[in-house]
Amino acid sequence: MKKNIFLHIYKDFTDQIQNNELSPGAKLPSENELTEAYNTSRETVRKALQLLSENGYIHKIKGKGSFVLDIGRMDFPITGLVSFKEMSERIGRPSQTFVHQAELIEAPPEISRQLQLIKGDSIWKVIRVREIEGERIILDKDCFLPSVVPFMDASIAAGSIYEYLEQELDVKISYAKKVISVEESTEEDAQLLDLHHYLHVVVVRNYVYLEDTTLFQYTESRHRLDKFQFVDFARRVQGKE
Repeated sequence: MKKNIFLHIYKDFTDQIQNNELSPGAKLPSENELTEAYNTSRETVRKALQLLSENGYIHKIKGKGSFVLDIGRMDFPITGLVSFKEMSERIGRPSQTFVHQAELIEAPPEISRQLQLIKGDSIWKVIRVREIEGERIILDKDCFLPSVVPFMDASIAAGSIYEYLEQELDVKISYAKKVISVEESTEEDAQLLDLHHYLHVVVVRNYVYLEDTTLFQYTESRHRLDKFQFVDFARRVQGKE
């Protein structure tokens, strides 16, 4: 435990926050107090606090301390390309993926338009439902070019497709354009998600490109309204007069 004591501290506080033993806005003990309580170094305490901050559990204010954030909603990054597996590891909540489709089909007209294909071209169509803490709250609908992704099946789709592409196929994923909107839920949303009384979903459309600028993936990710907040980090750069 001495070797990974920062993880022990991290887990202590994530457990307290997730179990509502520490409410949003509560102040954590000071670095000195934590150093003494866990009989460890200040550097180890800072490492644990930094991990809590990075994963959205606390907010550190210089000169004032660390304060618990409201984790009722899960942060979904606007910038960056993050797989569901990576996101679920960051938020540290129980999650599962259910694969409803993973097959090669002729691209429908709308997908052909999104991926700039011609009539008769094929795509890999993958439909997955993401369950977090026992509720099905994300519907991911992915389309991939077979020229980049020659094979796909349910076992690959149930894990991390990006991990498969990057580690096994050596695909160089580079950047994406994202379009976010709030739309009326569809019959498919109601069938596959636990929407409860919500009539709208947040839809994130991703157009994903390789290093050589090839558009190889189009994704529609549909989220229950109350469970996510879409976050970005912006720094103001003052203009010159």
